[in-house]
Amino acid sequence: MSPMRIILTEFARARLFPKEPRPNTIRDIPAADFERYLNEHAPLHDLSGYAPFCRLHVHRNWTSTRCLTVPITQANRHLLRSGYEARQRSELPVLVRWFEGVEPPVANYLIPILYSREQLLAEDTPIDGDWGIVGCLYTSEPAEIPMAPITMMRNALGVQEGGSGVPLDNAAYRRSVDFWSSHANWR
Repeated sequence: MSPMRIILTEFARARLFPKEPRPNTIRDIPAADFERYLNEHAPLHDLSGYAPFCRLHVHRNWTSTRCLTVPITQANRHLLRSGYEARQRSELPVLVRWFEGVEPPVANYLIPILYSREQLLAEDTPIDGDWGIVGCLYTSEPAEIPMAPITMMRNALGVQEGGSGVPLDNAAYRRSVDFWSSHANWR
């Protein structure tokens, strides 16, 4: 039995390895080396994702990539910003918030988010592999960060709106709101 082949999707490549590097993306390595590493190194943990077609592979961080989120405190609340943005031109903009002017610690773990070949085909994103990377979490703990509430809603809207077609899970949504009420991404 051959090992599974993991492919970096164009959607994830643009977000994790943008043409103009940003401090809140994967650091120190090009996209091809990231993909190669994931194919050559077994994860510490293989976690179930939010749907049967989704897996999360926990790897120790081998880069200087910083944590994805920062706790909101009285000392940094004034650094929060918000705006309407779309991840791709084909998607409708949604309200997002982020920190400006903070520098989180280096992440202990990188957790690529993988979708099955079948799901990616259903989303009109065929890959030449078994699993496609659609995102990556940068965390201090070897655990998933809850999906943002707006991402859960987009997924529930369906593939035509940039989601996956997975219905909204009320309990998971409430856990997400609890987490994202006290944390934000940064730029």
